[in-house]
Amino acid sequence: MPVGGLLPLFSSPAGGGLGGGLGGGGGSSSGRKGSGPAAFRLTEKFVLLLVFSAFITLCFGAIFFLPDSSKLLSGVLFHSSPALQPAADHKPGPGARAEDAAEGRARRGEEGAPGDPAASLEDNLARIRENHERALREAKETLQKLPEEIQRDILMEKEKVAQDQLSNRAGFRRLPPVYLAPVNTIGAIDREPADAAIREKREKIKEMMKHAWKNYKRYAWGKNELKPVSKGGHSSSLFGNIQGATIVDALDTLFIMNMKDEFEEAQAWVEENLNFNVNAEVSVFEVNIRFVGGLISAYYLSGAEIFRKKAVELGVKLLPAFQTPSGIPWALLNIKSMGQRTRDSRFGAYFLRFWSLSLVKFQTSGIGRNWPWASGGSSILAEFGTLHLEFMHLSYLSGNPIFADKVMNIRTVLNNLEKPEGLYPNYLNPNSGQWAQYHVSVGGLGDSFYEYLLKAWLMSDKTDLQAKKMYFDAIKAIETHLIRKSRNGLTYIAEWKGGLLEHKMGHLTCFAGGMFALGADDAPEGMTQHYLQLGAEIARTCHESYNRTFVKLGPEAFRFDGGVEAIATRQNEKYYILRPEVVETYMYMWRLTHDPKYRKWAWEAVEALEKHCRVKGGYSGLRDVYFTKESYDDVQQSFFLAETLKYLYLIFSDDDLLPLEHWIFNTEAHLLPVLSRNLKKVEEDGK
Repeated sequence: MPVGGLLPLFSSPAGGGLGGGLGGGGGSSSGRKGSGPAAFRLTEKFVLLLVFSAFITLCFGAIFFLPDSSKLLSGVLFHSSPALQPAADHKPGPGARAEDAAEGRARRGEEGAPGDPAASLEDNLARIRENHERALREAKETLQKLPEEIQRDILMEKEKVAQDQLSNRAGFRRLPPVYLAPVNTIGAIDREPADAAIREKREKIKEMMKHAWKNYKRYAWGKNELKPVSKGGHSSSLFGNIQGATIVDALDTLFIMNMKDEFEEAQAWVEENLNFNVNAEVSVFEVNIRFVGGLISAYYLSGAEIFRKKAVELGVKLLPAFQTPSGIPWALLNIKSMGQRTRDSRFGAYFLRFWSLSLVKFQTSGIGRNWPWASGGSSILAEFGTLHLEFMHLSYLSGNPIFADKVMNIRTVLNNLEKPEGLYPNYLNPNSGQWAQYHVSVGGLGDSFYEYLLKAWLMSDKTDLQAKKMYFDAIKAIETHLIRKSRNGLTYIAEWKGGLLEHKMGHLTCFAGGMFALGADDAPEGMTQHYLQLGAEIARTCHESYNRTFVKLGPEAFRFDGGVEAIATRQNEKYYILRPEVVETYMYMWRLTHDPKYRKWAWEAVEALEKHCRVKGGYSGLRDVYFTKESYDDVQQSFFLAETLKYLYLIFSDDDLLPLEHWIFNTEAHLLPVLSRNLKKVEEDGK
């Protein structure tokens, strides 16, 4: 924590004491005694006092701000046996499209197993150590500055936070009127396919959605996800204490499948039960793509104001994640306000008295952090790079530019950095604004960043020229340094680690076939057919990764080395968790080429899901796709309803259902309309 946040602990109510000696730290900076250089003496006692204040701060933080702090303190201070601690859902890895570089838990990975109490305690201790080291490091950096610089930094930080909070308060009391295009004019009203065989297959996919939804409602209603084998609820730590991920994720799928009763019961649950006032860490990325994206999509489809209200409310709660020196957001955020967390504790009144002058400062730096494993506490490209679409719509829906400003600043930071070989490394330090280790991937940790560059260009009605340039520059470098062909002609995308290639391709990377094809029309002159062909080659490789397993569903990752092609060779890469990326590419390739093989391959996936993943209580992931007997992971992921089933349904629908010229899919397959110039003109004319 910056020193400015510590000073008011030693300030008198009148603002004097140590806080006054440093020229502020909390109240007015004018008329302070001892604010000049002569009064600033860095003695040993002063340094010790700062270190001691950092330690006290961390103790208070552990008591008042960490979830289950009483359990934590009993384990740390009194050395309780870990075996006596209750089990926790210990999932240290990040969420979708941003995986543990150290082969840890994968995105939306093997969830459902009981947590490890020792690991949970270890995670809490690691968090305390991380905060402690950060506080000492920032204190040391501050002490090396001149007093005038310290005073200026404090005033600038106070002004920045005050402006943000003022903007938030002023901009969200009443939402402005928004023009909604009639859904029948932009392809959100379904009609039956003319071909009877296609109609029958599509009806089967709708029945799969009904089976998944019915069992979620029966066994896990209101929980985040379903355990279809043990028939109970499952809640990932990615969402903190927010509940209802499957409900929000499924809203637009229910709508486009014309499941009206189910949509209405989901809407009623959102109105009555969806609560974001939770005192726990959430993944900013996961909450954005699933909850914000799902709510925005439901609003544009249905026009129900509750969805817009909830989306903006949640967007506001995510804004403190951006309060870093560079503006690159933290991965993890406690979205309950600091004042609320303090009032909930029995010592809150006393604590607020000590911290009355620094609540804003503590909120700036005390409730966000990054994954401990992420290259020295770096932010992850696929996480901070996958906010743009939703935040642009939040500004449109709220009438407040603050959301757009935050994500456009990310662009500014990235464009000011030198890219090694034109590539974007997966890790960026939010304090320094510089790259960390040079690891580049179009799969986990990097993938949806590139997807959102292209879709930002398309969603802007092709006016965001900066996004277009960044996208085509990036995929040119990717093609040069990462894309390779196997001995038998399979095109794959390797990972780049400091100039060396690891010939591994993840299931997550399979989305790229659809991405290359989707952007082909806007490619540099003469390259349109090239990118369509590249998309087709990636689709073929990913189909081979499915076809070479026993269950005909693909592994988490597959390799091209040692004579192996498109096969997983490590046990921790052999699982399948109902992922959508392969059928996502099939959907785009079908829409853009109408080659019948994509419908054939999609139906093969449907048959495999029915044969190997369907159970009486829903659909479950598999622990090993090469094993002849199913071993279920017992989780029906919310994205199975949001993405996998939606893409399959669209493959067997006519192209005028959600036409690509009107709709953009976020990385969770939630529907965002193109912010077209025509729409804006109609809205302006209406006003």
